Amino acid sequence: MKYLVRDKIFAIGDDYWIEDERGRHAFLVDGKAMRLRDTLELKDPDGQVLITLRQKMFSLRDAMTIERDDRPLATIRRKRLSLLRNHYRVTLVEGTELDVSGRILDREFTVEYDGELLAHISRQWFHVRDTYAVNAVREDADPAMLIAVAVCVIRMAERERED
Repeated sequence: MKYLVRDKIFAIGDDYWIEDERGRHAFLVDGKAMRLRDTLELKDPDGQVLITLRQKMFSLRDAMTIERDDRPLATIRRKRLSLLRNHYRVTLVEGTELDVSGRILDREFTVEYDGELLAHISRQWFHVRDTYAVNAVREDADPAMLIAVAVCVIRMAERERED
């Protein structure tokens, strides 16, 4: 299943719908303004909060947390940096690790677990400049979690570029 995402949604205070491949509203990204740290909520079409994304405070390395039902679900940190590709590690609370690698700022990257592709994030499917897709490859994958991972690594890569 592919989900359509537009880059402009990532400004704090902005809200934007993410659509599924049939053009239906699938998720609402709700940017929380006036917060001490970077916070976004991913909601279902009925307004129910599915996932909360927060910038991790007081961390030696830039990190973001993904929470579900006010409990930590995962932490995302930059793994290593090369000239062509960015690498991030998503550590789930039970210890499972996902690898995110590719050209994050170009919106061309993958999310993998133990070498198995879970999602492909790409602009290649669209001609609109600020649009990309999150393609959840596995049918049993959690699309909200994969979208949250994509949003987090893009925000982190953009902050690194600004620094």
